[in-house]
Amino acid sequence: MFVPPGISIPDGEFQFTFVRSSGPGGQNVNKVSTKAVLRWPAAASPSLLDPVRSRFLSRYAGRLTTGGEVVLSSQRFRDQSKNRDDCLEKLRTMLAAVAVAPRRRRKTKPSRSSVERRLTQKRQLSGRKQQRRERPSGDID
Repeated sequence: MFVPPGISIPDGEFQFTFVRSSGPGGQNVNKVSTKAVLRWPAAASPSLLDPVRSRFLSRYAGRLTTGGEVVLSSQRFRDQSKNRDDCLEKLRTMLAAVAVAPRRRRKTKPSRSSVERRLTQKRQLSGRKQQRRERPSGDID
């Protein structure tokens, strides 16, 4: 399997099992095992670089087993090979999301004009609210 930014994982690292799908399908659903279940040991995979592996494990920690395996399943199609390809596509999407390191945020200061604009708006709003307040009956302007 190939992910665009240079990650290539040999098919030998994947373990596929096929089980019966749930849901409607008539008699076929009771006889044929078309649901594909993909197991891939992401934590121990030699195909991933360390930074990519750490980003993958932290981002998808909820989808990992205690042994560090990713378990994906697909039962969208009535065909084993299509469900197998769908599992690989799901994994490809997950890997593509973590393949490129996120850019670091550069700290910036707000400009002088934006600070002045904010303070002016605050003064205007405060003045509007002051005008709405009830004045005590004894006060005369």
